[in-house]
Amino acid sequence: MPMAEERKVAYVFPGQGSQRVGMGQELYHSSPQARAVFEEADAALDFPLTRLCFEGPDEVLRQTCNAQPAILAVSIAYLRASPKLQDQVPAFVAGHSLGEYTALVAARALDFAQAVYLARERGRLMQEAGNQNPGGMVAILGLEETLVNDVCEATGTQIANMNCPGQIVISGAAQDVARAADLARAKGARSVIPLQVSGAFHSRLMRPAAEGMAHVISDLAFRDPIIPIVANTTAQPLTYAEAVKAELLHQLCHCVQWQKSVEYMVHQGVCSFVEIGPGQVLTGLIRRAAKQAEVMSTEGKG
Repeated sequence: MPMAEERKVAYVFPGQGSQRVGMGQELYHSSPQARAVFEEADAALDFPLTRLCFEGPDEVLRQTCNAQPAILAVSIAYLRASPKLQDQVPAFVAGHSLGEYTALVAARALDFAQAVYLARERGRLMQEAGNQNPGGMVAILGLEETLVNDVCEATGTQIANMNCPGQIVISGAAQDVARAADLARAKGARSVIPLQVSGAFHSRLMRPAAEGMAHVISDLAFRDPIIPIVANTTAQPLTYAEAVKAELLHQLCHCVQWQKSVEYMVHQGVCSFVEIGPGQVLTGLIRRAAKQAEVMSTEGKG
């Protein structure tokens, strides 16, 4: 019995790219708690986010300003619709990029209505920064970090996501990313995959978005999280409101250390991860970063 009580779980929340038309629709019709989440999101944004999630069109849902609040809303709907998830207190919460905002709600550092508004503003500002400083992102598979660093130094790009062993995402100006992709292939990358994003996320080209978000965040009341939030940029726990606000600004222009975040939680005794939200992207990444851990998702089996 004591061994069972010592088992630690972490809740993790997906970021942009997990969206799809129809997400959350079945949940909306089957769960009053989920339906309340969608209705609150629509009211907070004064925008029919629910209809966009359920009916699309896909090209509108994929826009950064829409995808980010949509994924957050669907993730919280999954969380609140599950009595088991509600009753269990995780040892940590964490989210990949946009997912960090969902983690704030789970840790009660921010109210849901505030968080979905903040995600909408983040997406809008990131989209605008992408228009101002055109850029892109590519996933590099099967190349060592040292070689990816060499690629970035040679091309003026940055590492944006350290996702799991063998998967690193780089970010930068459009022409620089194209050169980096060619160089990565020349250095032996198994695959180089362009990402469908509207800008060079988690790079210096997002500075205009960070400046805009500083003003937005200053107007909101954050609380100390009741559950430690493992920060994207440091892979260390956030336990105070001021540290949370600083992280949200820092992560816009700096690397998401997802692999290190997972490893940190495992080293702290977490043996089970639950991905809460649309898709199973994080489930796959965690299985590669923590092979001994139990991994489950709200959209699939463990």
